[in-house]
Amino acid sequence: MSLELRGITKSFGALVANDSIDLRVENGEIHAILGENGAGKSTLMNIVYGLLKADAGEIYVNETLQEINEPSDALAAGIGMVHQHFMLVPVFTVAENIILGHEKSKRNGILDLDQIRADIKRISDEFGFEVNPDDLVENLPVGVQQRVEIIRALIYDAQVLILDEPTAVLTPQETDELLKIMQKLADKGTSIIFITHKLREVKIVADKISIIRRGKVVGTAEPSASQEELASLMVGRHVVLNPDKAAHPIGEVVLSVKDLAIKDHFGRTIVKNVSFDVKAGEVLAIAGVQGNGQSELAQAMINLEEFVEGSIKLGTDEIVGKSVKRALDDGIAFVPESRELDGLISTFSIAENLILDRHDGAPYAKGINLNPKVVKEQAQEDTKLFDVRFQSVDDPISSLSGGNKQKVVLARELSRPVRLIVASQPTRGLDVGSIEFVHERILAERDMGRAVLLFSTELDEVLALADRVAVMYRGEILAIVPSTVTPQELGLLMAGVVHA
Repeated sequence: MSLELRGITKSFGALVANDSIDLRVENGEIHAILGENGAGKSTLMNIVYGLLKADAGEIYVNETLQEINEPSDALAAGIGMVHQHFMLVPVFTVAENIILGHEKSKRNGILDLDQIRADIKRISDEFGFEVNPDDLVENLPVGVQQRVEIIRALIYDAQVLILDEPTAVLTPQETDELLKIMQKLADKGTSIIFITHKLREVKIVADKISIIRRGKVVGTAEPSASQEELASLMVGRHVVLNPDKAAHPIGEVVLSVKDLAIKDHFGRTIVKNVSFDVKAGEVLAIAGVQGNGQSELAQAMINLEEFVEGSIKLGTDEIVGKSVKRALDDGIAFVPESRELDGLISTFSIAENLILDRHDGAPYAKGINLNPKVVKEQAQEDTKLFDVRFQSVDDPISSLSGGNKQKVVLARELSRPVRLIVASQPTRGLDVGSIEFVHERILAERDMGRAVLLFSTELDEVLALADRVAVMYRGEILAIVPSTVTPQELGLLMAGVVHA
């Protein structure tokens, strides 16, 4: 089934998110859409799926004009969407999730699941999904949960399938399986729109690539194009994808973690038996699929976790049991997993966000009074050093793009004397240009002799930056390996497979 967009335009106030976009996806084609954050990709797909209404433009399916005002209209037209964050109910079975919204009951009022089970088995067998309709969703690996989402779209006759960042939470092996599934779907006539920021995957599976920049389609490319060419089209300039990680001397142990355990508020153990150290001038990456205890471990480094046992030493100083402020004052820079929730205060200005962890000391304050002149001068200096793009340091931080917000977090944390940098998912949600800057900055800190503890679910990022890699699985570190480990070996460890 073909899908054609003609002149799709959407504005939010003065911001033009989609500017007269034309796009055509042929029958059985895998059409990748690349673009920076804020380029307009998600807005465009939300319009196609009926989650947003375009201000202007037309959508055609098999050359027939469609009126799509809500998702049910899209489904009726044969368009399905698998969102980055799965829309599944964990305590329901696969069959119950798929029938949700399309319920049919037997005469006694019991939900009739027989037909849906048969349909799940038919599609699962056809594409090699290996999905049991009676399994509880909460017991399924994330890769299988994603297959459930795809099955749901196919059961309701989706012939155009939108996949929004589908590999974001998958292991390398699960990613390879998904790419094979996509190819099988395309071979059987399903048209696929593939939204991703992972250029390697695009080159493997896409038939055609469209690049969106600032709300416009700025070009198309063939899969034969290099990753550098694709990245340059996305951001409008040359981008260095592989940072230069030069060998240099490693110093003394800066961070030592011994027998660490973390429990949640219900008393469940999230992290257990974790021990490692990080030396000056070294990047130790903690790799793993999201949800294996990395977030809690990262937060424990500055005492953001309440129920912690074991030892965390910065040099000879014990961190466990002290305050967050003490951990920061002792020389830990912390880049949180969510800059929006934990790294910035959206209603504060850029300048105010740059001094969140030093607002009560000289030269920014005297007593309870801030010195606005000094705060502004320092903000102008820090933003210049970290290449933050803005109109005024007095503007609210919410006015910045995701990449510039992350630069503000880095500027705040790295513009003071620190011994250890804890960076949790530092490039999540960033475009390739911003990723380039963050990577270069992390390696610059390493080369200046600072210890870096990097938490990342991005395999390419881990291998590009790390000197050593610790792999977490179900709250434990399975192994610590050198950065020469292959992606395949690392992917197996991330899936919990340890060779004797």
